[in-house]
Amino acid sequence: MQMEKATETDKEQFRSLLAGLPGIDIKPMFGNLGGFVNGNMFAGLFGSTLGLKLADADRDELVNSRETLPFGPAERPMGGYVGLPVQGPAEELEPWVARALAHVATLPPKAPKTGKPKN
Repeated sequence: MQMEKATETDKEQFRSLLAGLPGIDIKPMFGNLGGFVNGNMFAGLFGSTLGLKLADADRDELVNSRETLPFGPAERPMGGYVGLPVQGPAEELEPWVARALAHVATLPPKAPKTGKPKN
């Protein structure tokens, strides 16, 4: 499975889109980036694709209003995420990023992973 890497320009744009959002963490993921709230990913970067986890109604609205992309490897796109070009106009992407954050912030916090005991 091919893991598409984001360019530095794509990473910079992703960070810019998430800049100033309250209570989030941006973490590296397989050469790409993820935006998390309460341990749950609400936005991700895979190559040049911005993936957003939206509520069902918001996802339907986005898919019906513009062309979207699969998010993740072509062989196994991530379910529940809608993809958009990360280099799209910020004024068009930021409202969707905010909706994804608002939706995922309502989900139960993800428990931190504990390390495996060493024998």
